[in-house]
Amino acid sequence: MTLRFLSSGESHGRGLLIILEGLPSHLKIKEERIAGELSRRRRGYGRGPRMKLEKDRLTAWSGLRNGFTTGSPLSFSLENTEWDKWKSLLDPWKAEEETVSLKRVTRPRPGHADLPGAVKYGHDDIRNVLERASARSTAAWTVAGTIARLLLQELGVTIRSAVTSIGGVDVALPEGPSEWDHAAASDLGCPRMEDEQRLMERIRKCGEEGDTLGGTFLLSATGLLPGIGSHVEWDRRLDGRLAGAIMSIPAIKGVEMGRGFELARIQGSRAHDEILPHGKGWQRLTNNAGGLEGGMTNGEELLLSAAMKPIPTLKKSLRSIDINSGLETEAAFERSDVCALPAACIVGEAMFSWVLAGAVMEQFGGDTLEDLRERWKSYEKRVGCFIHG
Repeated sequence: MTLRFLSSGESHGRGLLIILEGLPSHLKIKEERIAGELSRRRRGYGRGPRMKLEKDRLTAWSGLRNGFTTGSPLSFSLENTEWDKWKSLLDPWKAEEETVSLKRVTRPRPGHADLPGAVKYGHDDIRNVLERASARSTAAWTVAGTIARLLLQELGVTIRSAVTSIGGVDVALPEGPSEWDHAAASDLGCPRMEDEQRLMERIRKCGEEGDTLGGTFLLSATGLLPGIGSHVEWDRRLDGRLAGAIMSIPAIKGVEMGRGFELARIQGSRAHDEILPHGKGWQRLTNNAGGLEGGMTNGEELLLSAAMKPIPTLKKSLRSIDINSGLETEAAFERSDVCALPAACIVGEAMFSWVLAGAVMEQFGGDTLEDLRERWKSYEKRVGCFIHG
């Protein structure tokens, strides 16, 4: 059974639509849990005023009854509470010509989808590109990923994340459940309170300069059984699927599994995780591979790191051209965040969860949650001797 989701909608449009297919029946969906994750997606010191305006009004349309999935496609909408302010510009049937002319965007922002999108689709108004390329669409991804996460939790899988650096300022990695919990609750996604002030100061100074910042974050999954994914074809390798999903998040420019690029600088005798007998099973003293070997989980904690570039919409605009006149100018600007990394971290959790849930459903299937649980437990019993003894 395959999980998939589609979304539609634009940044300032009427709203976002989400359709999910392939979930088993009888899965409990908690509205407050989805609302909580959408709220976390708006977090972060250095976010723009828009985060206070977007309240993510969620409406369930189908596939749920009394809070449980029915096995039919799930569908939701996220209404744009500012739609009335933008309707004259973006009305699907008849926008106001004067407003369209006044708000036309012809100066592409370096680092954004503006220029290649306008070329690809033949637009003389870049707004037709930027409205969909906007990270606003990741609110829909967060809904899908939260539901996938609820499914994984039913199997004992836990998803966590933490910010590890912003603008070149590194912070300590989480150690133990309390620091992961602090990262989840922190407005900056930071594992330790004592590190937050350094990040805030970096963001504040950058904002005063009219500039933007990126950074890095860490994703973790525990409770996964070994052997999820496959080595037999390139598109079934779990590491490749995870990397593709995380790289699809706007502004993410790098992904590594485990110690990733660091492994390229050391010898193989130090890079690989030795396997030692332990009770009736085995154990590893290191997890350099980040829980993935040969495109499959190996029973260790699954660890993935991602790097986000600075947001390409700057108050201090970069040089660009006007696509209609061809003359040099400054890139367009409407409004922007200084740093959106803590929010991107939440979207990372969502896409991480979605890919893992998809791999689980493909491997174990089940039209009902009960069927899925039984198949998971059966497999767990079969591979029990390979799990830490």
